[in-house]
Amino acid sequence: MITRGSIIAAHTRIQPYIHHTPVLTSESINKIAGCHLFFKCENFQKVGAFKMRGAMNSVLQLSEEDKAKGVATHSSGNHAAALALAAKLQGIKAYIVMPNNAPEIKKKAVVGYGAEIIFCEPTLAAREATLADVMAKTGAVFIPPYNHLHVIEGQATAAKEFFEQTSHLDIIMTPVGGGGLLAGTALAAKYFSPETIVFAGEPKGADDAYRSFKTGKLVESHVPNTIADGLLTTLGPINFELIKEHVHSIITVDDQQIIAAMRLIWERMKIIVEPSCAVPLAVVLNNKEAFENRRVGIILSGGNVDLGNLPFSSI
Repeated sequence: MITRGSIIAAHTRIQPYIHHTPVLTSESINKIAGCHLFFKCENFQKVGAFKMRGAMNSVLQLSEEDKAKGVATHSSGNHAAALALAAKLQGIKAYIVMPNNAPEIKKKAVVGYGAEIIFCEPTLAAREATLADVMAKTGAVFIPPYNHLHVIEGQATAAKEFFEQTSHLDIIMTPVGGGGLLAGTALAAKYFSPETIVFAGEPKGADDAYRSFKTGKLVESHVPNTIADGLLTTLGPINFELIKEHVHSIITVDDQQIIAAMRLIWERMKIIVEPSCAVPLAVVLNNKEAFENRRVGIILSGGNVDLGNLPFSSI
């Protein structure tokens, strides 16, 4: 079980290894959106994404015997880099299974942190099969990218910080892919700001969480197609149960809306965010009546974008 106390303990545990990221605002975006927006900048986090929180929390709770075996995971990017760095900081080996179409910036980050990459086809089945082979050969301990209590617990610390930094939020929002950040945020809201409603944004081209949420039945496989490469994963079952219980709504947006929101953040806030990161703002901009005059907190999930492949020329 993830409790109020376990989230506090996780936050204490990882603080020496993470950045306490700032909360930024933009009056010009507020005027466009028609509400009061607060942005928790996890794009400034170590490895450029919130994933450092969950990876670090998981690695720090391994036994010495497990640390000696090393760690392994599959990830399209940000969790890969986070686990690679967390392992490096603890002096242990990391094996990372990555789809062969992962962004170059994320591949370089993983290699830069000293992990070994094993490439596979860009499907969940291929990722899981390759990972199983790696674990069988190395004995490494699997640290999942999202469907794991220690990972969710670590991700919850971002929202915990957010609530400590910002007076009353009517709504808190995250993107949703595998669901670790959303599940952790929902639990943090429950324990630290129960009056705050939890929303999530998801690409229409990768809407398994939306469909699972609407039907109450987990969509276990799908073929995503979206510019938001960090949200190509399938919602985890542990995360789904928490999301069903604690999240108010999941709203989808298309790729052009995501690109427009991403561009707005770059232009008005002068900060780098990746497409996945812009999904919640895209939701706000395209559903203004739902957020009008509200105090809305958005966790900017990451800033690892391939600068050689910017999408802005397409709009």
